[in-house]
Amino acid sequence: MSTSPVGSSTQTNPATGSSSSASGSAASGVGGLTMNDFLTLMTAQLQNQDPLDPSDSNQFLSQLSELSTVEGITQLNTSMTTLSNSMLSSQALTSAGLVGQGILTAASSANYSSGQTLSGAVQVPTGATSVTLTVTNAAGAIVNQMAVSPSAGLQSFSWNGLTSNGQAAPSGTYNVAAAAEVGGTTEAASTLITGTVSSVTLGATGSSPTLNTPQLGPVALSAVQQID
Repeated sequence: MSTSPVGSSTQTNPATGSSSSASGSAASGVGGLTMNDFLTLMTAQLQNQDPLDPSDSNQFLSQLSELSTVEGITQLNTSMTTLSNSMLSSQALTSAGLVGQGILTAASSANYSSGQTLSGAVQVPTGATSVTLTVTNAAGAIVNQMAVSPSAGLQSFSWNGLTSNGQAAPSGTYNVAAAAEVGGTTEAASTLITGTVSSVTLGATGSSPTLNTPQLGPVALSAVQQID
């Protein structure tokens, strides 16, 4: 009884003698077959081939190579998924340990509670001769101003909650903006604000955990630039 090679258009079922369609590629011909299924079919085909017209062994080897590649990619995807889940679990444990800690992230406004302090940092550009930080309320009115070190890099600031006339500022949302004098011109400088982690929200698979803070609201773990 003769059969066509696995890589041809038809093949004979050794048990029933009936023929069925088969493709010549690992993606469509092998379809959902596993390596064991393929080897079983190949063995049956070799046992039932026509001695006068033997199957081409090169086709078998090519088909087997393609199937091996597909299986290898599938196993790699499974391994990467396992590694990703492991890393997310590690991130979750690390994030839980941040509860109660201060984090520094890029921001220009924060929720302020009367009697507390609002702290953060300014990314001072190289060549700055002076840096001024301005605190404004939700209406845009200037509440206070303070000088920040002009040294290049992150320079910290802390607002004690007092207005320019020495009065305690009420609770609310306040904005901070920094201006640096560089070479005789004024340019904006990036600001960062400190928040205290009150809880952690674990994101969906593949996403970064979220750190919840009363000052800044939710902050992605990936956005944190410094932990105090």
